[in-house]
Order: sequence, then structure tokens, then C-alpha cells
Amino acid sequence: MTHSKIGRFSRSVSIFGIGATPFMDINDDPEHEGLTEGEVFGCAAISAMEDAGIEPRDVQYFYHCSANPAFFNNCVTPNMQVAEWMGMRGRGSVHHSEACCSGYVGLEQAVMAVASGTYDIVLSGGAEMGTGLPDGTKPACFRRKITTDDIYPDLVKIGDRAYARSLIGGMNVGSDNWLDLYVRTYGLTDEEIDETLNKMAYDGRRAAVRNPLALLRTPFEEEAKEMGFDDPMEYLRSPYNPKISQYLRVTGNAPAADGAAAVIVAPTEMAHMFKTKPIEILGIGASCLEFAVPQLEKQATAEATRQVYEMTGVKPEEIDLLLVNDFILGSRLLAAEEVGYLPRGEGWKYVLEGRTAFDGDKPINSSGGRPSYGHAFGASGMADVYEAVLQMRGEAGDHQVKKVPKTTFLRGFGGGQNVRAIILRTAD
Repeated sequence: MTHSKIGRFSRSVSIFGIGATPFMDINDDPEHEGLTEGEVFGCAAISAMEDAGIEPRDVQYFYHCSANPAFFNNCVTPNMQVAEWMGMRGRGSVHHSEACCSGYVGLEQAVMAVASGTYDIVLSGGAEMGTGLPDGTKPACFRRKITTDDIYPDLVKIGDRAYARSLIGGMNVGSDNWLDLYVRTYGLTDEEIDETLNKMAYDGRRAAVRNPLALLRTPFEEEAKEMGFDDPMEYLRSPYNPKISQYLRVTGNAPAADGAAAVIVAPTEMAHMFKTKPIEILGIGASCLEFAVPQLEKQATAEATRQVYEMTGVKPEEIDLLLVNDFILGSRLLAAEEVGYLPRGEGWKYVLEGRTAFDGDKPINSSGGRPSYGHAFGASGMADVYEAVLQMRGEAGDHQVKKVPKTTFLRGFGGGQNVRAIILRTAD
């Protein structure tokens, strides 16, 4: 297979404003209860503008995303509705949806709009109300819990009706495929891979406990004690944390959340004029494969990674921090090896040694990762960008990684079969 040459952006683009809400169950959050999706997006967007030191009138265009607007906010053009909540009535905008990769694609689109010279200041954000639905009889701020009767018929729509849908198994079975290939390729025992996944879950919770925006902030030590265990790892191996697929346990599956995140980008020379440290987007690689392709996540990650390394000239050994879409926990390890951050077949050992924890020397998902941070679907990718910038500024507080990252790699993946590979670097 031949590849056409991929060039750099026509002008350098940097992030100079970030904002995010907590990831929460809005029905159980007294501070935010009653907010609509548009208001939650507005909170993140206004926060990003405040961080950047600009006003709504300074933003020339904005992007809005959610994983499935027809399902989660029942609105065909939700970007029109959120404009009211952040002072941008009548401003040019577009809505897009690429499932759980939406936030990464949102950054890509904003970068392209600025790199092309069409706009100078662009806002991009994502919002999702993942825990509930409008009840259908009252205004949208009155919500009911989502049930499996709601969500499973919607998930079936991910596959193509004519070909792929009849070939796919359950979501968790499909997500085990890459992990099963890894186990068989490198000869891991069931005990070794189970211990690796449990250690990732444990390290993620340690970070989330320290992260004020995370959904799950109860230490596993406390959960274990409530169930009669002195050792949290023993608790994670126990029937109280049952397997829901061949490898995946409950604590490796991301809980749904409500939340939003947003970023503001500008040409790097302009971004230096504002009050925050600019973070340059060096390059973005993209690959999409439909659901019926074997090992689609692995293949698309490899291709997007190839593109971004070619575009930027960055080498894997230059990466200081890795953020990975891990709504299925095994992706954290597998993507880390695929992008070259961890050595192939050896990454599981790094996990067991604690090196991939937020306070290790090869940190991955310093926010806590989706199994503890929570998963607000279309907003989660943008929340990863928020976390990356926070860490690169050295402003992550109690969950700050040991070495302030200069270069960060983000790998986004969504059920819409989209993958993006993004490299950020502190602007000179």
C-alpha cells in the first residue's frame, strides 16, 4: 500500500483557552441539577473564554459536538441552541458527531479553520448528557434516567445496516478482540492480563480521586473495606468486580456521565498575545474503518499514528504524556504500544510496575481515564485535550504528573469507527 505525502499545517495553530465542567450525574449533583445540554456546553465555553482572557465577540466561529444528538438531546441542529448560552447568537457554527471521537474531531476542525487562514479565533467544544433523557412531557431540564431499553437499540445503529450490523457481536465482545490478539501474541496468562487490567483500574482511580472534575472519586481502598477486603487489589479480583466479557471487569468499563469541555485556538503568533501559555497543535493524523473490518481500532490507530509522526517529525521517545480514549480499559495499554509510547509486548510489565500511573515515569491518562473520570461520550475527547493542556501548563494540582510535559500524544477512538492521533507541544 502506498501513501501520499502529508504536509504540515499552512500556519501554526495553538490552544490558548480551555474550559470544562465536572463529569457528573447531573440528576444527583445539586450544583448543576436542572441544567440543559446547551447550558452545560455554555458553562465550558464561557470558562474557556475566561481562561483565554477574551469575550464572546472575539470568537469568529465555533464548533459543537455530541456523540448522538438525535438520541441525547433530541435536536437536529444543537449548535444553534447552545449559542444563546455563551453570547454567540447569530455567529457562524456547525454541529458534528463522530461518536466518542467527536471531541478529537472537533479540535481537528478548529485547527483546520485557523490553519487555512479563514478564521483567527475559533472555539470548539463538546457536550453530552449521558445519564438521562428529557422525559418528553416537560422542558428538557426535567430528565429521567437512561435505561438499557433506551441505549441498546441506539448502539445497534453504529453498524452499517446492509453489511456490518449482521456481523458484529456485543459491544464488549468486539472490544475484547484486540486484547485477545495481544494475549495470544505475547503469551500472557489469564492471571497476568487480569492483574494488568486491575492495576490500570486502580491507578486510574488514584488519579481520579485527586481530580476535582472526575466522576468517581472514592478510593478503591474504601470500596474494598466496605466489602470486607483489606487489599484493594484482592477486591478488584473478586466476584464483587465481576467480568462482563472474556477479559473486561466492571471497573474496566466507563460509567456514563454528563459534562462538557471546550478549547479556543488561534494562530500561534497571535496566541502569544493572550494571558495563557500557548500549546501548539503540531499535527493530527486521521483514519476511519467501518465496524466489520477485523481489528479496526488497531489498524486505524496505526495509520493515524503513521500520519502524525510523518507530518510532525516527532519521534515516540519524545512523548512525555499519553492520553488515550479508554472507555474499554484494554485500549489504554494497547494504544500505548501501537503509538510507540511503550515497547511492544512489554507494556503490561510497565503497568504492573506502576510506571504508567499519573505519578510514574510513563504516565498515561493522568485524569483518571474514562473508567474513573467518567465518559460523557462526545465531550470526552475534548476533556482529554483540556487535561493535556492543564498538565502542559503545570496546573493540574494534586494529579500533576511528575515531569511537566513538553510533548503530549492523544489517541482518540469512537464507536463511529473514527481514530485521531494528535501531537501537542508547548509553543516556543
